[in-house]
Amino acid sequence: MTPQIPVAESKSTASLPVADAAAKPVVANEPLARALDSRTTVGQLWRAEGERIRCVACGHRCLIAEGRRGICKVRFNQGGQLRVPFGYVAGGLASDPVEKKPFFHVHPGSDALTFGMLGCDFHCAYCQNWFTSQALRDDAAGASLVELTPQQIVSAARRSGARLVVSSYNEPLITAEWAVAVFQEAKPAGFACAFVSNGNLTSEALDFLQPWLVAYKIDLKGFNDRRYRSLGGTLEAVTNGIRMVHERGLWLEVVTLIVPGFNDSEAELRDIARFLASVSRDIPWHVTAFHPDYRMTNPPATTARQIIRTAEIGVEEGLNFVYAGNAPGRVGDWENTYCPSCHELLIERVGYLIRNYRIAENGQCPKCKRAIPGIWPGDGAAQVSASGSMMDYYRRAPRRVQPN
Repeated sequence: MTPQIPVAESKSTASLPVADAAAKPVVANEPLARALDSRTTVGQLWRAEGERIRCVACGHRCLIAEGRRGICKVRFNQGGQLRVPFGYVAGGLASDPVEKKPFFHVHPGSDALTFGMLGCDFHCAYCQNWFTSQALRDDAAGASLVELTPQQIVSAARRSGARLVVSSYNEPLITAEWAVAVFQEAKPAGFACAFVSNGNLTSEALDFLQPWLVAYKIDLKGFNDRRYRSLGGTLEAVTNGIRMVHERGLWLEVVTLIVPGFNDSEAELRDIARFLASVSRDIPWHVTAFHPDYRMTNPPATTARQIIRTAEIGVEEGLNFVYAGNAPGRVGDWENTYCPSCHELLIERVGYLIRNYRIAENGQCPKCKRAIPGIWPGDGAAQVSASGSMMDYYRRAPRRVQPN
């Protein structure tokens, strides 16, 4: 697939030789790399170390020599400064249900104007967004680029009726400077801002992001460090990221894609649930169904029964909010939110559709008055759908939004 680059490449950015801190990988799509290099600015998440620079945007903490790239391949050292992606979105903008992120405890029933860029610091074989995340590693990947300003993105969010502005699709940590530029326009305009990330965090990146965010979703891809390294990360970096986000007071939800034969043993699933419960029993844990994709096509798709059993394990290990996803209408009550104290049904869902919403305006269970953790609409159920049909569910599929 040849990416469509609608704007001519700037001649002010020289073509760079390719390398990273630990090895010299090849960028598969050199024309795209050069086009992306022209859409950069000097970053903020780095420091000089002798003749090289240390990028601190993600847990790899790449030490990058002049003319070389970090592991993500989109952050590079030019003239002793770190150049980072800026001023474009990949594949356009989309207004998604916030439940698709997934956030189940953040303004339920609202839409999220979602943007992303290209590149990732991981290389997951089953990535469902590989056409953007692996664009510089795989000639078959790539997406059209649209040059936009933060003001245009916020204007599109306003026109779409979104309640949130979210950085997602690729790994937003490696494009954090661009995300913050957007959030600096979105937050004063009244939008809640959120990150959808692999959680390969650093304290420096979280310091940079925290003033602008209300919520952070992290993928916890398993609990086996060897397998985590096969995806391009480490278990320790992600578990530390989960702890940091929770300790900073940002609203946190965690997702685990259940991949048969990769991370679906009962022992590993219990380890994940126990870890999350040790951080906070109130962290929502979304267990979602794998389907064969990208370079992992041998494992069978996860069954509804498998994700239901995983959800049961989460409750057995003490988590208060566990959700089974990617199987609307096939997982029974596991799409709903219940009060942990009195078990009152608070939010009834089918897929992205809110069928019933009963959390009080003050965020309490209407029956026992327990405070339900999350970020709820300021005027209660008035801002969410109270009823609907499966046709409503399909109408809430993601829709593209055209900027001005």
